[in-house]
Formats: sequence, structure tokens, C-alpha cells
Amino acid sequence: MTTAMQCDYFDGGVCRSCTLMGTPYDTQLMAKMEHARGLLAAWPDARWLPAMASSDRGFRNRAKMVVGGTADNPTLGILDQSQRGVDLTLCGIISAGLRAAMAPIVSFIALARIVPYDVPARRGELKHVLLTESPDGALMLRFVLRSTEALGRIRKHLPSLLAELPQLKVITANLLPEHKAVLEGDEEIALTSGETLTMPLDGVLLHLRPGSFFQTNTQIAMGLYAQAREWIDEVAPRLVWDLYCGVGGFALYVAAPGRRVHGVEVSAPAVESARLSASGAGLKDVTFAVGDATALSTAETPDAIIVNPPRRGLGEKLCATLEASGIPTIVYSSCNAVTLAQDIAAMPGYAPQRIRLFDMFPQTDHYETMVLLTRR
Repeated sequence: MTTAMQCDYFDGGVCRSCTLMGTPYDTQLMAKMEHARGLLAAWPDARWLPAMASSDRGFRNRAKMVVGGTADNPTLGILDQSQRGVDLTLCGIISAGLRAAMAPIVSFIALARIVPYDVPARRGELKHVLLTESPDGALMLRFVLRSTEALGRIRKHLPSLLAELPQLKVITANLLPEHKAVLEGDEEIALTSGETLTMPLDGVLLHLRPGSFFQTNTQIAMGLYAQAREWIDEVAPRLVWDLYCGVGGFALYVAAPGRRVHGVEVSAPAVESARLSASGAGLKDVTFAVGDATALSTAETPDAIIVNPPRRGLGEKLCATLEASGIPTIVYSSCNAVTLAQDIAAMPGYAPQRIRLFDMFPQTDHYETMVLLTRR
């Protein structure tokens, strides 16, 4: 049995986000498998592949830190019940590279005199610090600000931050003027010449722009992409659709000579990232469009389709469209096995052939499930 991870923040009651902290990892993974099998028990003929385990610590490639405290002593972490800042800069589930960047960023906030946003008083400027690390250690840093008030000071002192953290390749200011419980706003201001974070993933180079979604666990994301590629290659489709494609990870992984791949995603920054990646790789037969996956039209029916919806699942409308489509193969990647089971039940014309669990989120009850569905 593996040794359970220990966290001072959890033990001290400071942060309880990792609900399974202190539970041996083998036990966590076994419980997730039992949960997934129970939800998908209606399809006993499906073959379960071995679960893909993750490192149980240092696995997060993104840190979404709420800023608290004062301009002299800022905190990066969460807010307590009284909406005051709690420091979590030594969080053990974020990568070592992210942890190492925290102290210089805190010092920079103080140097540039960026006043943390006071939620109860509705005063201040800096709401969040969003930090992402690529597999090669490069970083993207985004300051979520209430206004442009601090931009001059940020630009003035930026050289000192870049000198201390040369791995910073992309720095932006995101503007969120409204007082509401969201992570970021719509306007992004580039503060460096670089505007995309390159993500080298086993021969595939993704370009991540600010505001684009990428999985929080790089190791498991690569496992998901590789599994989808294996299943897609088995059926050798000439046309593949990738719905909810994000920055195009699945689409780019399954690209092959003589195969057209088309991704659809509602997020314009994500589609821009995906197009940049396809262009950089010279993949002329891989295209992307901004659009609502639930409004899918099957005027040109693909040979296979990949779906990776949010937690709410595909929903009744898209399930009905797919059920009537006659598409031979569906690869369904899900972050919520409850809605996954509901969607499969809503498409009785498809039978699950293989199922695999991917532990994207150690220390919590959450996990990813990928299912290969074929037409009956």
C-alpha cells in the first residue's frame, strides 16, 4: 500500500479542498474504480482496462490563487470564512516549478504596490494570480485586476521579475472590473512579447493562449490523448470530429495522413490556440471552428467522433443527434461518470466496448473516464 500524502494546510484545517488528503493513494484509486464500475454497471459486457494512475503529489500544472492581505504583505491562496487571505504557496499538489515561482511573485506584488482586492470592502486591484507550467518548465502568469490602475507600475518593475524567473514566457493582465465570483474577465492585456505558452506533449506541440483551457494534470492529459489515438487508429477513419475540443489536444493527437479532423469549441481563445498548433505542425487537414457542440449538424457524417464535454455531459439534444447520426464510433472522454452513464443510456444504439479510468485529480473523489462506443 502506498504512503498517504501529508499536508500541513489540511491537518491544520486551513484548506480542505483535497477531501481525500491523508488517504493512501492505492485506496483512493480503488474507491474510484468501484464508483465508476457501479455507475456503468448497466453495460457488463464492456471490458475495463487498467486504470491510469497519477503521481499523488506535485501533479497540478496550474495554480489559481486568490490574492489577499495587503500591498506590503500579500497572500496567494484562498480566502477564509471572513474573506481574508490564507497563504497556500507551499501547496503540495501543485508542481515544484509552480511552488518555486510563488515567493518571487509575492515579492513582485509588494514591489509594484498592487493592492489586493478586499472582497468585503470591494476595494483594491489584484483579485487572482493564475499560473500555468508547461512540461518543459516554462510559465504563463496572469494577473487578474479590477482595472488598469496598476499597469504602469507592473510594467515598470517587470524586468526584475523576469530576471528572477526567466522561465516566465507569457505575462498578461486580465481585467475583471465586476464584483462577482468568477475567475477572470474578458479583456486580456499582453505584458510580454510572447503571448502563447508552448506545451510539448510526446511529439505534439500545443500552443496555450491566456484563457484557453488545458487539463490540470499533464501526465494524465497525455494518457487520455494517447488512448483516444489508439482507439481512433483501430478504426482508421477518414473524417473525425472532435467536439468540445478545447485547445485541440485530441484532434492533434489523432491527426494522420489521409485523415481529416475537425474540432468545435465555444471558446474563441481555445480555438485560436488550436489553429496555431495545427498551423505550426503543418497539419492542413486539421481544422477548428468556434461553435456550440450541442448545435451539431450531421450534414457530413464523420466516421468517428470524439466528445469531451464539461461536467454536465452531452445533454438530451446532442445525445439525440448522435443517436440518429449513424456515426460508427464514438470516443467519449468524461470528467463526470454520473452524466456519462446518463448519456450512454440516452444513446441505446451504441454499446460501450472498452472503458478506462484516468486519475486526473488525486486527493479528491474526481476522475476522468474514457469509453469506446460502437454502433450496435
